Amino acid sequence: MDVRVRNNVTISGVEDGPTVMLAHGFGCDQHLWRLVAKQLDPHFRVVMFDHVGSGSSDPAAWDAQRYASLDGYAQDVLDLVRDLDLRDVVFVGHSVAAMIGVLAVASDPSRFSKLVLLTPSPRYLDDDGYRGGFTRRDIDELLESLESNYLGWSRQLAPVIMGTPERPELGDELTDSFCRTDPSRARVFARTTFLSDNRADLGRVRVPTLVIECAHDSLAPREVGAYVHEHIAGSRLVTLDAAGHCPQLSAPDATADAIAVFAR
Repeated sequence: MDVRVRNNVTISGVEDGPTVMLAHGFGCDQHLWRLVAKQLDPHFRVVMFDHVGSGSSDPAAWDAQRYASLDGYAQDVLDLVRDLDLRDVVFVGHSVAAMIGVLAVASDPSRFSKLVLLTPSPRYLDDDGYRGGFTRRDIDELLESLESNYLGWSRQLAPVIMGTPERPELGDELTDSFCRTDPSRARVFARTTFLSDNRADLGRVRVPTLVIECAHDSLAPREVGAYVHEHIAGSRLVTLDAAGHCPQLSAPDATADAIAVFAR
């Protein structure tokens, strides 16, 4: 299968510039990167794509078993960089795509020069000595609500995830993005996202890494950013003066600046 079609790949920016690959999180698609991409385009070759099951990816590529694990998404990233012959890639992963990037880079670092983790979380569930932000009951209720009424769940939770009540249009955009996703595929991706535990994979990263967190994030509290930073050797941590889990929409200038400074 042509990976450009499978993942709806788009390439913009400077053809011979450093390559920055932008990967979206759960319930999103590459369109949510547009404000950041616009600022990166004059200086970088920007590669964007949709995860299978999201956005305008090829519906025929969906496989519930493959995408019940983040390894399936990470393999797609490796397919993309190899089939497009991309080298020295700066991979930027938002939310769950941050851990997809961790897995891809750990598996084959030869194609990647740097890794940027935007509001990452290696585990959403609290554990002994670890605060992920959610109890098991929280996650069970979240998944139960999503599975019984996905559209209602999206309208209720998306504004909370966005975390910008003073700018309701941003919550509306994330809601629309969630609602465009096929519910049956969203359910699989949600379980994969919220039940994964990639803490042990952080130590496998061997490329320069930037962790970007927001000052206020209901999905990934500051303790999570500190944990990721501590467990990836030599990583840098930047805290944006922003609220919510999606700073590529709520604070695109600061997000693009942090990526650009690190990627150069």
